[in-house]
Amino acid sequence: MKIDRLIGIITILQQKKNVTAPYLAEKFEVSRRTINRDIEEICKAGIPIVTTQGANGGISIMDGFSLDTTVFTEQELAAIFTGLKSLDSVSNAATAEKLAYKIGGTEAIRLSDNMMIDLSSFYKDDLAKKIDRIKYAMKESKCITFHYCYNKGEADKWIEPYLIVFKWSDWYVFGFCKERQDFRMYKLRRLWNLQITDESFEARNIPEEKKQFGSHMTDDYVITAVYDASVKYRLVEEYGPASFIEQEDGTLYTEWGFTKKESAVEWFLSFGNKAKVIAPLEMVELMKTTLDSIKKLYES
Repeated sequence: MKIDRLIGIITILQQKKNVTAPYLAEKFEVSRRTINRDIEEICKAGIPIVTTQGANGGISIMDGFSLDTTVFTEQELAAIFTGLKSLDSVSNAATAEKLAYKIGGTEAIRLSDNMMIDLSSFYKDDLAKKIDRIKYAMKESKCITFHYCYNKGEADKWIEPYLIVFKWSDWYVFGFCKERQDFRMYKLRRLWNLQITDESFEARNIPEEKKQFGSHMTDDYVITAVYDASVKYRLVEEYGPASFIEQEDGTLYTEWGFTKKESAVEWFLSFGNKAKVIAPLEMVELMKTTLDSIKKLYES
């Protein structure tokens, strides 16, 4: 788009101070005549552009002119590039690379390489396709359907997609479920056969409380447990170094709140014989029952 090119030219002039018309023509893949017309348009907009001839000649913004618009420092551009590169990890389009090519900022690009963020996990190809398809459906206001697998079983879903959400180290689509008549979150890794329908929808107002993802989940079911010192790294990783008390025998004492008993059972089982539930009694009995059922599974 022309406006993008004009903004790009202004940004380059602010960064490089002096460039040639052939340089701009090559960067934006247009003719020198187009660049000359662009320079005229920029001048008409009130930005004084100076062109000089000779070996050291070129195009520049008049000395002393201060342009207070969307001007970014190298650190700010680096942050932008870092964010875009992280999104590129779950996209089939190299947005960061294209933007960097348009606006320059060589130093900013170098700084952005100091931080690598991969949001794709181990299933980039499948994830990128899902995200691109959902983004298109949202842009066109089209409903989507998919088959979903969750703790209650499997079901076909038909929703109006509104947001793609990265939370709890995973990707979700947030939308209005036609069956439930309410807003719901669906994990992208649990859905397949994603299709864009011909049915359009008019955007609904999303209540603010619905945007507070996870606010309905409370961790007021407190469980007391002790862990072996060998799994200290996991406790630090999940809850922080101040989340436990190191006892004289080296074990780690905790009192944590959990959302529900089922998730707590899965958590403690993941430690094998390196964790023991102490209280409440009903949780101790639940762990015993679960372990008995696992033992019978292997004895049968």
